[in-house]
Amino acid sequence: MRRHRAILATATATLTALALAACGGSGDGGTTDAEAGSDLNLVSDGTLTVATEGTYRPFTFHDATGDLVGYDVEVAEAVADKLGLEVSFAETQWDGIFAGLDAGRFDTIANQVSMTPERLESYEFSQPYTVSRGVVVVAEGDTAISSFADLDGKTTAQSGTSNWRTLAEESGAQIEVVEGWAQSVALIEQGRVDATVNDSLTVLDYLNEHPDAPIEIAAETDETSESGFVVTPERAALAEAIDGALDELRTDGTLTELSEKYFGTDVSE
Repeated sequence: MRRHRAILATATATLTALALAACGGSGDGGTTDAEAGSDLNLVSDGTLTVATEGTYRPFTFHDATGDLVGYDVEVAEAVADKLGLEVSFAETQWDGIFAGLDAGRFDTIANQVSMTPERLESYEFSQPYTVSRGVVVVAEGDTAISSFADLDGKTTAQSGTSNWRTLAEESGAQIEVVEGWAQSVALIEQGRVDATVNDSLTVLDYLNEHPDAPIEIAAETDETSESGFVVTPERAALAEAIDGALDELRTDGTLTELSEKYFGTDVSE
């Protein structure tokens, strides 16, 4: 892992000052947009634009009133607040979310982006704000699958480019590509696939909301998965500034409070 350690909170002040200076242009000795962009590649309009799916409960979804809510959404809002920035969410399907980041359509992603070795080679991450495990979900009462090894030759429902698809494939599963968790569950309940591999927190939240759902957890990974904010390599300074904000949110108890709100326990470390 190249870098996701916490840094000094001075990065927070640096981002805020440069963002405000960039908004003011080059007058009165302020930093110009070009200078801020070329030197530190930070946001220059006072707004942190965050990509998220909006369909991945409990991390990012729409509530009964239609508002975008969720653990990742509230963490992103809290980070922007610490940085003295406005926040704008760009709802994007998962399969196109990294392409949008690469194209510069948003500044970062907050969507439970796991720090896989492949992603760490291509992108810069903040420190993690979620730590969880992967699980295998099957139909209730299905005893044919009790480990990841049992997925060999079975069919699992997975998002096209997720790290959970990679784990399922490495376990020998055949993949039925779906748009997200909700479709995965539906296919299991309909008996059209054998299982799905997903984040334990997503599954537990679903079971809390649907206690009679005919599914169960059959196995879980020994290793944990860490998720953080992700940026393109040339914007490493932005990831460092987000680190500073997360340090403050960890210290003042905000991350613990948000974790307990959505999961009943602290999932931030």
